[in-house]
Amino acid sequence: MRPASLSSILDKEFLGTLEGHHTPVMLWGPPGVGKSQIVAQVGIRHTVPVIDVRLSQMEPSDLRGIPFRDKELVEWAIPSMLPDEERHGAMGILFLDEITSAVPSVSAAAYQLILDRRLGDYRVPDGWAIFAAGNRQGDRGVTYTMPAPLANRFSHFEVDLNLDDWVAWAYKHHIDERIIGFLRFRPEQLFNFDPAHNPVAFPTPRSWEFAHRALQKFGNSPNLLLGTLQACVGPAAGIELKAFVDSLDQMPDLDAILRGEDIKAPKEVDLQYAVASSLVGRAIRAKGTPEAAETYGHILNYAKAFPLKEMGVMLVSDMLRAVGDEIFGIPAFAQWAQSIGDIMLYD
Repeated sequence: MRPASLSSILDKEFLGTLEGHHTPVMLWGPPGVGKSQIVAQVGIRHTVPVIDVRLSQMEPSDLRGIPFRDKELVEWAIPSMLPDEERHGAMGILFLDEITSAVPSVSAAAYQLILDRRLGDYRVPDGWAIFAAGNRQGDRGVTYTMPAPLANRFSHFEVDLNLDDWVAWAYKHHIDERIIGFLRFRPEQLFNFDPAHNPVAFPTPRSWEFAHRALQKFGNSPNLLLGTLQACVGPAAGIELKAFVDSLDQMPDLDAILRGEDIKAPKEVDLQYAVASSLVGRAIRAKGTPEAAETYGHILNYAKAFPLKEMGVMLVSDMLRAVGDEIFGIPAFAQWAQSIGDIMLYD
């Protein structure tokens, strides 16, 4: 399931805790596809804490607690990491990450916590949702087969990669527009992992964020840039990204486009993707400024300049996701919509 849909499901599952309808959710997917970020963003949207418990690093007693003697009885000290209404608040998310990497004795200790929302005398507060995530067998990670009793305590969703969702996230988080343009041009490189070869660096949504950081740090050091990009996304993808970045000195003048001058679209497809992603970035920076409407209008006018109408549709679709439906009120939008004829703009 694509990340945007999963985010909506997790939102509803979180709110379901208040009505007694919550079902623990398990997210499956290969490394680096953003499982943990999807959960973290639910916490951000609802302004609640997310307690991230890495089961792969635990022993059974870390969950159950340490026994101590109380007169003639043995009691169990409740681990401080588990949600507590006084310390953490009445609402939140308990996130059991790397659950498929936990040894069977630890996952067995989590059975009661996940289904019954309790562990011995400890009870998960009513307003807390329980989410979990893990890698699949075959992803070359340290994984154990999820026992059937544990699996039956979750609803299960597999995280599918979706470039449009990633692009919307990337613009929101200020990822370098050159990387966005490159992945629009080479979408198969968003995730490219062959477990048979067991690479140490390979393209994933997470490692493209690392490449973004490398561009910021080493963009002015040409002798270091290639090596640092390859260290993030692997040898082949690093070479391709470096070549893409080097070609951008042939891009048209973006400032002239935003002044409304008649600028031709480049013939090279990779440069067209780079121009489109850069213009969306300019639209985002203009949002909320006095020049926003004028900037949007010039970008919408330029969307008609691409030889392929689909390129203009991609530009306007990304712009719509990034700045919102205020672009519908720009006169140039209606003119652009007429120009695309039978091509549908979709969100």
